[in-house]
Amino acid sequence: MSREYRQPVYAPPKGSADLLLIRHGESAPAREGVHFDTVDGHGDPHLHPQGHKQAERVGERLKGNPIRQIYVTKLTRTQQTAAPLAQHLGLTPQKNPDLHEVHLGDWDGGLYRVKAAANDPVYRRAMEAQDWGLIPNAESRDAFFERVTRGLMAIAADHVDEQVAVFVHGGVIAAALAVAARSEPFAFLGAANGSISRLVIQGDRMTIRGFNDISHLDGL
Repeated sequence: MSREYRQPVYAPPKGSADLLLIRHGESAPAREGVHFDTVDGHGDPHLHPQGHKQAERVGERLKGNPIRQIYVTKLTRTQQTAAPLAQHLGLTPQKNPDLHEVHLGDWDGGLYRVKAAANDPVYRRAMEAQDWGLIPNAESRDAFFERVTRGLMAIAADHVDEQVAVFVHGGVIAAALAVAARSEPFAFLGAANGSISRLVIQGDRMTIRGFNDISHLDGL
């Protein structure tokens, strides 16, 4: 009988780090005239009840994975989303100093959502230019992409040949995958709350292995 050559099953290459990028669950709604609490100038809403349900589903989905560490940002919504998985795995999440959401300047604290819903002209220009920096006093796209890359590379360097769960924000996921794909800056904007994306990093090479997986959220 001749030898069979079956199609291979993907595995991260030796010397790489396997990063699961999880967007936080849905956070509390913004309201006109009401400002979210802030951390270092960043809006810091807690999870909406729906967001807690999404966090539980994420924990159930990933509790069987060989995850060696969990990372969160300084913002409460990532910490709350990571909590169920951390409890399942008996891990204490670590904060990464570079992976918090893009700073939206004068529009942080909830106003961004109001402006986006109204299709404000400044919002339209920022979307067309694919640069947050057009929002008054906001972080520029290039500065944001640079710190996100720095944060991811630091995690990857500490977890060679390991898988880690990184609970972050929609803008962070969009930046990470745009850098990896060398795509338009906002090509990956819009990852769903509670979604899982996957990035494999080997040296300075970043490879996308998944984007916006929400199969675990069916029925919510």
